[in-house]
Amino acid sequence: MDLLNRLNAYRAQEEQLRWDGTFVEYLDLVKKQPSVAQTAHSRIYNMIASEGITTDENGRKKYHFFSGEIYGLDASLERLVEEYFHSAARRLDVRKRILLLMGPVSGGKSTIVTMLKKGLERYSRTEEGALYAIKGCPMHEEPLHLIPNELRADFEQEFGVRIEGNLCPSCRMRLTGEYGGRIEDVQVERIVLSEDERVGIGTFSPSDPKSQDIADLTGSIDFSTIAEYGSESDPRAYKFDGELNKANRGLMEFQEMLKCDEKFLWHLLSLTQEGNFKAGRFALISADEMIVAHTNETEYKTFISNKKNEALQSRMIVMPIPYNLRVSDEVKIYEKLVQQSDMRHVHISPHALQTASIFSILTRLKESKKQGMDLLKKLKLYDGAAVEGYKEKDIQDLKSESHDEGMSGIDPRYVINRISSALIRRDTNCINALDVLRAIKEGLDQHASISKEDKERLMNFIAIARKEYDELAKKEVQKAFVYSYEESAKTLLENYLDNVEAYCNWQKIKDPITGEEVDPDERLMRSIEEQIGISENAKKAFREEILIRISTYARRGKKFEYNSHDRLREAIEKKLFSDLKDVVKITTSSKTPDEQQLKKINEVTKQLIDEHGYCPVCANELLRYTGSLLNR
Repeated sequence: MDLLNRLNAYRAQEEQLRWDGTFVEYLDLVKKQPSVAQTAHSRIYNMIASEGITTDENGRKKYHFFSGEIYGLDASLERLVEEYFHSAARRLDVRKRILLLMGPVSGGKSTIVTMLKKGLERYSRTEEGALYAIKGCPMHEEPLHLIPNELRADFEQEFGVRIEGNLCPSCRMRLTGEYGGRIEDVQVERIVLSEDERVGIGTFSPSDPKSQDIADLTGSIDFSTIAEYGSESDPRAYKFDGELNKANRGLMEFQEMLKCDEKFLWHLLSLTQEGNFKAGRFALISADEMIVAHTNETEYKTFISNKKNEALQSRMIVMPIPYNLRVSDEVKIYEKLVQQSDMRHVHISPHALQTASIFSILTRLKESKKQGMDLLKKLKLYDGAAVEGYKEKDIQDLKSESHDEGMSGIDPRYVINRISSALIRRDTNCINALDVLRAIKEGLDQHASISKEDKERLMNFIAIARKEYDELAKKEVQKAFVYSYEESAKTLLENYLDNVEAYCNWQKIKDPITGEEVDPDERLMRSIEEQIGISENAKKAFREEILIRISTYARRGKKFEYNSHDRLREAIEKKLFSDLKDVVKITTSSKTPDEQQLKKINEVTKQLIDEHGYCPVCANELLRYTGSLLNR
């Protein structure tokens, strides 16, 4: 019954979207809301902007329109929206260019186009994105095209709306035949963009050049009506059903554009530059639509190497869409893909997708010329982690070193295929990081196109990812052993800070038990600092740096917490884990645990399940694996 109610509500909503009226009534709408007559490029930009734009402290823009679907491509999306959509919306010359998304396979190009198409469908159903067309026009003509060229300058001055384009052949004939030239009587209707209904959104995909007809793009003559209408130049004898016709007022996707036969591409020259194209025995037909195509780098290089393509090349805006280079965003991509499958009931152990992501990102990074910078450090910096000796400026320098970084490497589709293989093969409802790495390795063994040299390189990345997981696993178990972990860390931090402050200010510290004044506890401070390699010579500078950070926080009215300084946090963690290592080692590696050890294991397992997202299967596997690691 609830479904029936929803269906009734849906029908009522659809009915509210309907609007019919005369051209005069449409002019009233334009006067009240000029955006109903905006160009296709302007509509697409406003659609993206309507979802919200936020700017971070570095001035980088994030477009909420792409959130939840596209991850790790913020810089590419900012360039795409600002350099193309925003400029085109302002009628700058880039709107006279084909948008070509160029990047590696499974990098997000098709997803971006699909989002634009679906977004236009939704946006056209809102009041802000409403648009109207001459009723009965096969190309969903902008009604303002009815206004003669001689009156358009006056119209723009009065309404603030510029008119571009002319009536299609069909509407031109109907204006004379049906309406006797009286444009004020022409019927107008609200339209809703729809790819399924072929209203304002088109998709063209190349096929066999020998069998594909140009009519797929521009429409065709209806030979069954020639006898009735007497001429091929009669609009009634023509089917305006090509993709360029139907995509008018919106967007046309040109799939695998550079694989297309040349005769199809030449039609785009006039359309992009002048806003019209040639079809049948008619004058040039106006069309207001954005053309977006996508291709990979190899095909693009082949295309630009051909001198015959220079005219078309000059009418393209090429936007590189590389792979994501952030581990945290790669995890989100895999989570999204798993959720879209029928395997979402299978439990994936914490850090399994993160480990797979570390492997993927390593394959996409380029070696740096910076001294001491390896791929793993680069990976961590890109992901926002603190790496000793490097700052924000270094990240920008690293990115400027390789302009094609992210244009090659292992694609998300390969990794998710291997994760799927691991999901299906296990006879349990849980997989862990080792299962995923094992599946990735087996996939490389079965991949005939991977050279021996490439395979060795990829195997090395698997080893690095495994090593990173080992550290994560040990840390996870050690944290679970310390139930009051946060409290212990805070207590240790407070003791350290008290001693550092006394040391830097040449003061004594009061013993909490005896109350007597004593020297700062050098042994305590060094036991923490040595965990992160602070030398005897560097200890004073490090302690002063901590005091400066505390002072900065105090000035801003913020409290210095356990997580306020990444390196100090790491030192505190390592100190706690170091003190705990023997207990963890003995408990997890015992083949025949005694009653006390068994009780401890059960408590830790419960902690892993309740607090860290493990299930009973992967929690026990983690404990066994960590025990073997600590015994090495």
